[in-house]
Amino acid sequence: MRILLLGASGYLGTHVHTRLNGDTALTVVPAGRSGDGVRVDLAAVGPGELWSVIRQTSPDVVVNCAGVTGGDPVAMAAGNVVAVANLIAALDRRGRPIRLVHLGSAAEYGVVPDGLPVPETAPARPVSPYGMSKLAGTELVRAARRHGRDATVLRVFNPIGPGTPGNLLPGRLVATLRRAAETGERAQVGNLDGYRDFVDARDVAAAVHAAATTAGDLPTVLNLGSGRATALRDLAGMAAGVAGVEPPLESAGGSANSATVTWQQADIGAIGAALRWEPSYPLDASLRDMGLPEVSRR
Repeated sequence: MRILLLGASGYLGTHVHTRLNGDTALTVVPAGRSGDGVRVDLAAVGPGELWSVIRQTSPDVVVNCAGVTGGDPVAMAAGNVVAVANLIAALDRRGRPIRLVHLGSAAEYGVVPDGLPVPETAPARPVSPYGMSKLAGTELVRAARRHGRDATVLRVFNPIGPGTPGNLLPGRLVATLRRAAETGERAQVGNLDGYRDFVDARDVAAAVHAAATTAGDLPTVLNLGSGRATALRDLAGMAAGVAGVEPPLESAGGSANSATVTWQQADIGAIGAALRWEPSYPLDASLRDMGLPEVSRR
């Protein structure tokens, strides 16, 4: 089986690449804006250029880990909506079926009832430009499914683990605690009200591997999370404990979107049934693997 991995040089794409490469039955062709493999910026090319990449690499499966997580709405629309439309249009030019595994986001759900796991059937009401752009990409995949395309969206909740970038809360938190350990000053963060479902990036990669290689029809959308809601304050306390420093002080500032969305917990029953997948990395292991053990020994 040949797999074309788009966004292979990104945070999640790097983990997916490592996982897929560990399967000797697969031939993985990485593609991205940097790194080894095919050079392609999904947000900057049209369906013609994408068709050329698909024709040259001749994949059985295309995994799309590419996307834009920040910046202005125009950039997010280009990377998360137009890019997906162009990819689907390019796949439609292939004479034989090619499975598409596309990474979505829990931000597509927006505000959900507190205290309850959210199923795939829950209404999607995003509150941020990012969530809106990701939902538009998911809707394009839904439309492709209605026209016979073999395509699945893995709706990723809050990824954590090695390499987590600073634009995500766990990455910011670890960087802040690292500075606190180095300087001896008390770490400071924004408001930590709310709950999130954190899933290790390596578990995300395992689910992508399963979605790419599982035979038969898959559901159109599958939640990809840990199935647990963690209080952000507890996450900070756990990370501080691993680092051997005091829990961070909180300020009144923070993301307006995060303040609106107070609860996230994935219902992962469907992905378990469809892919025989379940998360395997506990939260403390994810934090330690982000570099906190090195901090604590200083």
